[in-house]
Amino acid sequence: MEEVAAVRRAAVAAVDDIEPGQLRDRITSRLDDAAFAPGVLTLASADAARDRTAEPGDGLTDRAAGVQLIYEGLSLTRTLAHDDPWEHGDRDAGDLDILIADILVSRGFYLLARTEAADDAVQVVRSFGSDQTVLRSTGDEGLDANLETDVLELAAVAGVTAAGVTPTAGLREYAATLADGGFPENAALLGEEVRATVAARVGVDPPATDGTEAAADH
Repeated sequence: MEEVAAVRRAAVAAVDDIEPGQLRDRITSRLDDAAFAPGVLTLASADAARDRTAEPGDGLTDRAAGVQLIYEGLSLTRTLAHDDPWEHGDRDAGDLDILIADILVSRGFYLLARTEAADDAVQVVRSFGSDQTVLRSTGDEGLDANLETDVLELAAVAGVTAAGVTPTAGLREYAATLADGGFPENAALLGEEVRATVAARVGVDPPATDGTEAAADH
């Protein structure tokens, strides 16, 4: 699918300067197996919003990659928290994977840092940390699913704001429901039903800016 390929290219480009090469190869290998729903929803949301505004959505694939990288990093962190290789596994592999997780999240933040989705990205990470802390003390594994919910909301926000549209509460709520039962298929996210619903729930006023260009928008 063209959209998946576009997100993957942008995500790989964001980590292209990582050294040594073996570390970079391990990161790109993880991206080969990624579920690209966050990046694809970012693109789909921007397309739906542009139907309302005719804005070009500059830097869109970078935004999509930013959302994707944050998800990949947090998802890997979640896996490590459950499997705990330092207690019963390969400690060296665990050390490498936690480094990879940090790199993925930090590069995702870099791509979103000066966009309108920056605060939402920070909140996703904070919520993830809070959920994992509560999970460890309560054993409530249902909290794990909040990551997918929060990331798809972030994807919708990153997408519509790229097209100059203010995300509404209704849009956020709709995006969150798309994660029910896990990520939907990429094709479904690009379908007419999702696009029409996003278009119906976006705002019409441009988001406030500080007059600077987004770092990822070029």
